[in-house]
Amino acid sequence: MEQQAPVLEVRRVTKRFPGVLALDDISFELRPGEVHALVGENGAGKSTLIKVITGVYRPDEGQILFQGEEVSFSEPRESQEAGISTIYQEVNLIPLLSVAQNVFLGREPRGRLGLIDRDRMNREADEILKRYGIRADVTAPLRSLGLGVQQMVAIARAISVDARAVIMDEPTSSLEAREVETLFGVIRQLRQEGVGVIYVSHRLDELYEICDRVTVLRDGRVAHTGELAELSRLQLIAHMLGRELADVQKEGATGFGEEHETAEEPVLQAQGLTQHPRLREVSLTVHPGEVVGLAGLLGAGRSETAKAIFGAEPVDSGSLKVGGEEVKMGSPAAAIKAGIAFLPEDRKSEGIIPDLSVKENIVAAALPRLARAGLVSEKAQDELVEEFMQSLGIKASSPDQPVRELSGGNQQKVLLARWLCMNPKVLILDEPTRGIDVGAKAEIQKLVDDLAVKGLGVILISSELDEMTEGSDRVVALRDGAVVGLLSEDEITEGNLMELLAHGEDSGNGAKENGRDADG
Repeated sequence: MEQQAPVLEVRRVTKRFPGVLALDDISFELRPGEVHALVGENGAGKSTLIKVITGVYRPDEGQILFQGEEVSFSEPRESQEAGISTIYQEVNLIPLLSVAQNVFLGREPRGRLGLIDRDRMNREADEILKRYGIRADVTAPLRSLGLGVQQMVAIARAISVDARAVIMDEPTSSLEAREVETLFGVIRQLRQEGVGVIYVSHRLDELYEICDRVTVLRDGRVAHTGELAELSRLQLIAHMLGRELADVQKEGATGFGEEHETAEEPVLQAQGLTQHPRLREVSLTVHPGEVVGLAGLLGAGRSETAKAIFGAEPVDSGSLKVGGEEVKMGSPAAAIKAGIAFLPEDRKSEGIIPDLSVKENIVAAALPRLARAGLVSEKAQDELVEEFMQSLGIKASSPDQPVRELSGGNQQKVLLARWLCMNPKVLILDEPTRGIDVGAKAEIQKLVDDLAVKGLGVILISSELDEMTEGSDRVVALRDGAVVGLLSEDEITEGNLMELLAHGEDSGNGAKENGRDADG
């Protein structure tokens, strides 16, 4: 059977930003009637590639061809008018308008006098939704519908413009299981109609159910492209993480999963953390002086677990104890008071206060503790800052230097110092070495080890396999918001960890956590 020409083709595209090579000689093709998975971890280049295809960015080098013709879109509207529809993770419709108005936004059917023909618009919107198995009252305001139905309306709008290529960016992130099945029905129908679909998702089960081929991006380059059915889950993850499968298999994936008993009382116990649909019955314990790694691919629920423990995001159910005492969920103030410290992944927007000095950033959290009769002595502040700048090796011209002028590694140490001023019992580190140089990375890793030796309980989140395997005493593996396995110290190898991420507890002896099935 003769292979059809691609409906969309990316030829040797390169895209640079100041100091960053975001896409490096990328080639990609989408065939008519195929569902093509586009996967990769954070920073792999997926979003940049989609933005280059749709006209948000212009490539520095290379070509985009659509239906055999070279195209150069200057804005997303042009790509949509040409026949490329994009459905983003966040619903980008207008909540106050009706479902029908959102489906036909900007292209409303009009009568002879140029007025909007509402009856026709409602009728045709209803036909479009029914055609794809989507149930909704087209006259109802969009905001009156659940988030999942709103997402389905966004999908209906995108595919109703006679698109020949549809890009779906994490389309199931807010959908219930029943709605996911409806979406897959829509995708199968698009496939039958010869529409090409680029499907971006971190959920392996979905990829293997609905996708025909896969392209894996890593560090802005194509790591692999080919038939998905010919690729095992372990091979797919090896491509995403940049590991040679032969080396992983050589290590051997041994039986694992039983938590070893320890006589010491846990410093932190999280039970049944559920935040629908992102977390499902996540439980973990941390003992004094222990580093517990939270492992998982993009979207597995690692940061959500950290934020739930710290109270930065609400949970539907679950409980938390620190030192045996119950801690109120959903309250960062209660978590801090209990002794939990949290270094978020995005230190620039959620951590440092860039316009303040190193000194002001360090003492920000400790001021209430240093206050005497409502006043804080400058001497006490100076002594505290001096102590932590020396002990953590913070390199700055003086404590008064603006923190924004420091390197990424030193900014991270300033954040660490801020929390250590509070004498915490548990320290949560979300990607603590991301975006810092190799030397600073080694210093941060040594600091974490030293803190654990002093009795601090640490929860470590990292996308670096070697950082996770070398720096953790135990590893809890997450997938799709649930715990799928547990590795104790002598079981922590890259091979075992990748097996867990690929297959969950089926690859070991049935991981347990706190005496219950680890996947809830």
